[in-house]
Amino acid sequence: MKAKLDAYIDRFREVEQLVAEPDIHKNPERYKSLMREHAHLSEIAAAYEKYTRLREQLEEARTLLAEEQDHELQEMARQEVRQLEEQLEQLEHEIKLLLIPIDPMDDKNTIMEIRAGTGGDEASLFAADLYRMYTRYAESKGWKTEIMSTSDTEVGGYKEIVFSISGKQIFGNLKYESGVHRVQRVPTTESGGRIHTSAVTVAVLPEAEDTDIQINNEDLRIDVFRSSGPGGQSVNTTDSAVRITHEPSGLVVSCQDEKSQHKNKAKALRILKARLYELEEQKKQQERATARRLQIGSGDRSERIRTYNFPQNRVSDHRINLTLHKLDSIMQGELDQLIEALKLSEQEAMLQSQFS
Repeated sequence: MKAKLDAYIDRFREVEQLVAEPDIHKNPERYKSLMREHAHLSEIAAAYEKYTRLREQLEEARTLLAEEQDHELQEMARQEVRQLEEQLEQLEHEIKLLLIPIDPMDDKNTIMEIRAGTGGDEASLFAADLYRMYTRYAESKGWKTEIMSTSDTEVGGYKEIVFSISGKQIFGNLKYESGVHRVQRVPTTESGGRIHTSAVTVAVLPEAEDTDIQINNEDLRIDVFRSSGPGGQSVNTTDSAVRITHEPSGLVVSCQDEKSQHKNKAKALRILKARLYELEEQKKQQERATARRLQIGSGDRSERIRTYNFPQNRVSDHRINLTLHKLDSIMQGELDQLIEALKLSEQEAMLQSQFS
């Protein structure tokens, strides 16, 4: 661990010199990146300084214990050694967590896509329930949400809803939600009281900034059409809906929620950028396959990650074998216990990989 720490301290001194250069503000993106790195490295430097100080105090206490003849003073020294050893053990664990490489995407804003899967109307209703769950969670964090695109059903659910969330540390918290969410409950339309199983797919995309990915206009085919509501009925008399096809990748994005063609196009481009950015990141992650397997937030949309059992008020996360009997509060957006458990599991796996 000492070799890793020394390398981080060297980088900390280097970054301090870089941010002090008079011309650094001419490149805002680089300055922002360096300041973000500086903030993290300063935490490591402060922890290392405290660790060194505690090590020195422990050596002094051990020396005193070995040399002291007075029984009472010996006991005091023994207690001090025990306390310092416990503090050092805790601090060493905290430092190891700080040494886990930060995912640069963790602080990005996020675009979430929720799609009804198997289960027909019941799946669309659960898609709406998940949307409410995530927006309530976002509200509790002080984050801002914005609907980008919806495809409603006649029963009040969603075939698909796409929305953005902006604020601090959003992707770092929500990346674990990508995958298949299974629901077990009695549908309101079920007269016999039988429990049905349905599924909804959630995709969590880091929102791409202009410097993350470039899109050439000549690669885009843009079509406009009239927006429609549930059942296909027209809800607009002008061609305000926009469909964008990115021809090199084949990705297609449609937006029709806004009355303005310009606003629909802007939203569609944001979604397209996020999807293209995700594709680029997946290519990089495949090259780092070993590290990726340690990460719970894999983004694999085909993986069944969680089951919501309404009759038993139970939520089970299958990746970490966690079961909570508090489905009612979780559906109100109280996701912290789930998300913190997923973070901790991922951290422990990465610690074991790096320091075993």
